[in-house]
Amino acid sequence: MATATALPQLARAQDASRGWKIHDLDRPRPRVVTPGSSAGAPPSDAIVLFDGRSLGEWRADDGSAAKWLVKDGVMQTVPHAGSVTSARAFGDMQLHIEWATPTPPVGSGQDRGNSGVIIMGKYEVQVLDSHGNTTYADGQAGAIYGQHPPLVNASRPAGEWQVYDIVFRRPRFSASGALVSPARMTVLHNGVLVQDAAELWGGTGWLHFEPYAKHADELPITLQDHDHPVRYRNIWVRPLPNLPSDERGPRVARSNVSIPVRVLDSYVGTYASGSAPVAKVTRRGNRLFVNPFGHKVAFELVPQSATRFELLETAGTVEFASPAGQPITAHVILAGLDRTGGKQP
Repeated sequence: MATATALPQLARAQDASRGWKIHDLDRPRPRVVTPGSSAGAPPSDAIVLFDGRSLGEWRADDGSAAKWLVKDGVMQTVPHAGSVTSARAFGDMQLHIEWATPTPPVGSGQDRGNSGVIIMGKYEVQVLDSHGNTTYADGQAGAIYGQHPPLVNASRPAGEWQVYDIVFRRPRFSASGALVSPARMTVLHNGVLVQDAAELWGGTGWLHFEPYAKHADELPITLQDHDHPVRYRNIWVRPLPNLPSDERGPRVARSNVSIPVRVLDSYVGTYASGSAPVAKVTRRGNRLFVNPFGHKVAFELVPQSATRFELLETAGTVEFASPAGQPITAHVILAGLDRTGGKQP
């Protein structure tokens, strides 16, 4: 078998940013997480910050024991007790938290059931009674305070339990402190998408925002005391791994194999096992293509030897054989299927 300069399709494959091929059975499987037994219940890998019984996971502003009230499975702000902050620090996370504002409603605008979920002590998702209550759009429930109004107002009436599911990606900084990528938040309010990977401009605040400044990769969560008797329950966090920088995996070793056209032509044809289609092989120039198992799409084949080919971008192989006195066979392994068919007359 002659060896020649790499075929154009090989160069394309080697330059591709994807290393894991489609349906690669060697690709690492995700770890198993057992969902909660009911909607909103913590999954098996969650860190429970409040289960209705104890404030042990929370601290007062000065680091002392949290002074909020715990009663009937909920935690509630206490006048002049200040905010509470999680004893643990978090970076990228999935946060589930349920809250309820006072009923009957008291006050209007920002003076009605006001609190906040402040991630890393810097990035606030507003808590407010926004059912039939008018205020500035970037300060209502579901807003990233002072920056992004919610896409819709999904608020339930005062006194009813509201649910936030927040996916937070922290900002990234270089070693010198320069911003590499901003923080992003996705928020579901009562199961309704209200923030869609919203990009934060910096730290949130009243009347202004704080420009980004390098900070720790993990910082605590704060629940704001705004002198309103807001209640919280069922708070849990799933720390998230860093997003992969790309999807590259181990590359398949590729040899610079050149196959004469007359040999390629000998492989062209339809292969079947009984009435079951196995492969249809065609040639375009010096390249072979396969339609496996009756599939309508033709996949490019990359030669690994005179008889063995790999699909260019999908994990699979086609190997041809010439049993003595019998038609050529094609052995196709693809997406968990393993079939051999003989070339049809």
